[in-house]
Amino acid sequence: MYFTSERHLDDGVLERGFTLGEIPGILWTPASAPAPTPLILMGHPPLGLHKMYSRLAGRARYYTAEYGFAAATIELPGSGDRPRWAAVEQARADLRGAMEAGEPVGGEIVDALVLPLVEKAVPEWRATLDALLSLPEIGGPVGYEGGVISIGIRLAVVEPRIVAAGFFAGSLVPAAMFEEARRVTIPLQVLLQWDDEGNDRQAALDLFDAFGSQEKTLHANLGGHTGVPRFELEAGARFFARHLK
Repeated sequence: MYFTSERHLDDGVLERGFTLGEIPGILWTPASAPAPTPLILMGHPPLGLHKMYSRLAGRARYYTAEYGFAAATIELPGSGDRPRWAAVEQARADLRGAMEAGEPVGGEIVDALVLPLVEKAVPEWRATLDALLSLPEIGGPVGYEGGVISIGIRLAVVEPRIVAAGFFAGSLVPAAMFEEARRVTIPLQVLLQWDDEGNDRQAALDLFDAFGSQEKTLHANLGGHTGVPRFELEAGARFFARHLK
């Protein structure tokens, strides 16, 4: 891991850009907290870190300044300045075409769009976690929050260092991931926007039902995809405080 930038923010948070091989990312840590501190891995949609920065930084700085967590995110494969995948770009075009035509999105489009991303992103997240936990200021436990829910599902199944997760319903989920969801056993908090224009509400409820966790909580709020109430930020922080501290 190589740090490429460093900023001391006005809320007592240290923000550092880094690269791990070809993977860029951002790490937020308390500037003066005793080490080591628990870590939250923060996922995001495949829109690029620059576009998602303000939303990610807002969440990360709150968790870091108010609760003393470290938080980190990485650029997803095929996003931002990373090389594009022709097959995934075609799947995105097929998805846009189906939605613009008002047609149902077939399972083959969802699989072509999501499954390659899961297969590549999850090993990258695990390599990033290895590097982050080698830093003296970061310890465990580790949580995961947000992003493409299928990536979170796979990570929750294969990565034993992740002990709790906050999932955001609202991304397309391949049928195969429902089977993996049954193998998820860590505590979960799932956020669902009831009127999300791009989300199949029933599919999100079915996925929540499929999770094998004995402790799982669904937070459903009225509003569209970007209308998440501010109080859910505090709810997420309290959830991780229960399980990471």
